Amino acid sequence: MAPQYAPSLRSRLPLVAFLLETIFLILFVFFVKIEQQHEQSGRESDSKLFISSYAEFQDVHVMIFMGFGFLATFLVRYGFSGSGFNVLLAAMAIQWAVLINGFLLPQQHHRREIHISMKSVIEAELCAASALVAMGAVHGKTNPVQLLLMALVEVTGFVVTQWILRTLLNVRMYSIMLLHVFGALFGVMVSWVLHREGIKPEHEKEKTDRKTGLFAMFGTLFLWMFWPSFNSALVGDYRRERGLKLTVIYGTYLSLAVSVVMAMSVSMLTSSKGKMNMVHVQSSALSGGVAIGVAMTAVHQPWIAMTIGFCAALLSALGYRYMKNHMLFAFECHDTCGVLSVHAIPGILGWFAHLFLRLASSESTIAVQFAVYHICVLLITACMSLVMGTATGLFLKWSIWRPQQDRKCFDDQAFWEFPNLVVHK
Repeated sequence: MAPQYAPSLRSRLPLVAFLLETIFLILFVFFVKIEQQHEQSGRESDSKLFISSYAEFQDVHVMIFMGFGFLATFLVRYGFSGSGFNVLLAAMAIQWAVLINGFLLPQQHHRREIHISMKSVIEAELCAASALVAMGAVHGKTNPVQLLLMALVEVTGFVVTQWILRTLLNVRMYSIMLLHVFGALFGVMVSWVLHREGIKPEHEKEKTDRKTGLFAMFGTLFLWMFWPSFNSALVGDYRRERGLKLTVIYGTYLSLAVSVVMAMSVSMLTSSKGKMNMVHVQSSALSGGVAIGVAMTAVHQPWIAMTIGFCAALLSALGYRYMKNHMLFAFECHDTCGVLSVHAIPGILGWFAHLFLRLASSESTIAVQFAVYHICVLLITACMSLVMGTATGLFLKWSIWRPQQDRKCFDDQAFWEFPNLVVHK
């Protein structure tokens, strides 16, 4: 007979967390410094640049910890774990991302040391966002030890992919253009390897109600409001990039506005009862921001941004409505938060939109070279995420990590104290 309670993680989670934090502390002692402003540069310009960068950092910070945190509370019995594990993963992933970004993607004048600046912290938070996207695919089906290890491997794979692109293809692009596709495909592959027969066709605890749906909607609103900063955070404030930064902000806002309208319309249109589904709206309303973030450097007209948002929300809402169940039955892959529909498909759409817009504005010879280049970047990103996701799933499948039983999936009681519950022996 199976045990009544989920396996205790007392001998796993504290040990793994203490070990990782000790390693990080040692690495920070020897390699990480705080970047100092050059005395030769103007104090007024540095002050303005810092204020602007700090405001963007705060926006991204709110998205990572409040946006994704509230959005993860949509399941009835998984609110503590959804928000709590989000904070745990993001905090750990940001520390690791600062280190591995500094080791593999150093700035030209900081070869021997890792200098923390606003830009490096924002880049680390974007890496954490990629890990949180991947976490959505296994939401409710893994314990915090597995999630911690998964986040570290995902961040490593994401940064290594950027290093490969810079080394082999000499490609330098904003990490926002890769994180959605990489994170979503990585998470889906982990979920496929860790598939549980006990959640098929649908787990009894995998449901939402009014209270959890409202909290998740708060997360969607935080993400929706700050997504323009999320897309434009790494675009410089210098004169040569200021025009692009404003274009990205305006385009993201318009694309998000269109995606909200389309998400609600398609949700009602595809419902057998002719009503909107709150879970579909919460996710698909953000798809426009995902797609435009990938294509942002090639979008210079408002109507193009709105068209991308229109198509992204349409594909995302339809995918969320129909693809999740088909993937479960056809491939035995359970995607809890529908990250394939919310992040991967809009990300790939934005990738091809970026390609077509560049081809339309380039000469024939240059256009062919760019097309080959662009497709190679997408294929390398997809292959790296699929391979590393599969390997991570096999690693997390070991019984040493003490995964919970099928009936304890999507349940806070497996990991959190509830003093108000009386246990009768």
